[in-house]
Amino acid sequence: MTTPCEPGAGRPDPGLSTITSERRRLINVAYRLLGSLADAEDVVQEAYARWYALSQRQKEEIEYPAAWLTRVTGRICLDLLGSARARRERYVGSWIPEPLPEPAEWVNGRTDDASADPADRITLDESVSMAFLVVLESMTPAERVAFVLHDVFRYPFAEVAEIVGRSPESCRKLASSARRRIHAARTPATSNARKAGIVREFKRAWEARDIGALIALLDPDATSIADGGGVVSALLHPIEGSEQIARAWVGILGQAPGLTFLEHTVNGQPGLVVQQDGVTVTVYAFDIAGDRIKHIWAVRNPDKLRAWLAG
Repeated sequence: MTTPCEPGAGRPDPGLSTITSERRRLINVAYRLLGSLADAEDVVQEAYARWYALSQRQKEEIEYPAAWLTRVTGRICLDLLGSARARRERYVGSWIPEPLPEPAEWVNGRTDDASADPADRITLDESVSMAFLVVLESMTPAERVAFVLHDVFRYPFAEVAEIVGRSPESCRKLASSARRRIHAARTPATSNARKAGIVREFKRAWEARDIGALIALLDPDATSIADGGGVVSALLHPIEGSEQIARAWVGILGQAPGLTFLEHTVNGQPGLVVQQDGVTVTVYAFDIAGDRIKHIWAVRNPDKLRAWLAG
């Protein structure tokens, strides 16, 4: 198996730095496959544990260690995706992928450079937008793995087949089916600058408790989904309709006074972070088409907010 990231012409005994340099790429793969940074980190840790458990002779027989690590990571993710379906059936309320901040934060209209280790960052682009990840959640495990590895990371179907355990032609069909789901859910393109302006207008209308302004910013058929995981309070069912969402959000302010609203990048897109006494309690991601908000995802489960609590 080859890989787009083969280290050092495939030397049989790569140094520690060469092996560990794959970590960022592997976490990028695993996060897109699982929708959870915590799970992605665990998977990559397990892949490395399996590598270091090999004898020196076994390592020398592996022509491309980067490809081996990718194959192991993909297979572990595939197994986890199968079991995750059963776990999420028992999940309290709606399950939303874990939101991630961006290294160079768009905060209150300005850019702040983060000092985190680049190896610990997730590459943020369209393929990690919340809207994209939510569609991935609707796919079968095999569809998701085939699509992400081929369409996002450009692995040939012959290599994807080694991970999925199916023929290359079968993997091609899986990716094609997944692609149709993505295209069906895609909204008309809106620039990030325009999205940022809409999110800012939404924030101001929310803070002012202006129901009319909120309704004007929402698509008439908009949906709002919250994820509290049964750990903190959150609506168990989606809210549908612009007026219903606007009234529900204004009601939130009455139930929890003293909140601070911040504009942040959430999975590569303009979003909002709500803090109480300086602690992040909710991260909001938006799907915007034209000048209207179509979907709002509110992540309140503190287990999914670790990346937001450090700052």
